[in-house]
Amino acid sequence: MFSKKVISLKELDHVAGELIHQFPNERIFAFYGKMGAGKTTFIQSICKALGSEDNVTSPTFALINEYMTPEMNSVFHFDFYRIKDIEEAYDLGYEDYIYSGNYCLIEWPEMIEPLLPDKMVEVKIEVQDDNTRVISAKII
Repeated sequence: MFSKKVISLKELDHVAGELIHQFPNERIFAFYGKMGAGKTTFIQSICKALGSEDNVTSPTFALINEYMTPEMNSVFHFDFYRIKDIEEAYDLGYEDYIYSGNYCLIEWPEMIEPLLPDKMVEVKIEVQDDNTRVISAKII
């Protein structure tokens, strides 16, 4: 189990590195949190921790963005917030990405839960009353 309280944005890069270090063999990360919780911002830090220098943005309309690590490995960033039905994920060819062995960072995974693999890292970002965030993660 991984759990960190994040007080400022400056801490995110360090927490992202810790998360990746905590789950070195995992490649599928599902990010849960309310709108505005900071899922995309945290994914930006994770991509940086993986060494990517690409511009990381939310793939809200494209559904998926691909970033590269220095070793030329792909990092796939999904945002399923706007899909209308699960068929859109099938049309996207989600299986090719999920089972590629590359990092897959999934925002709004609840929209495609029946399609998610049996084993992945569930990352929850909870906004506290003082506007800090608690980021917790576990393998499910």
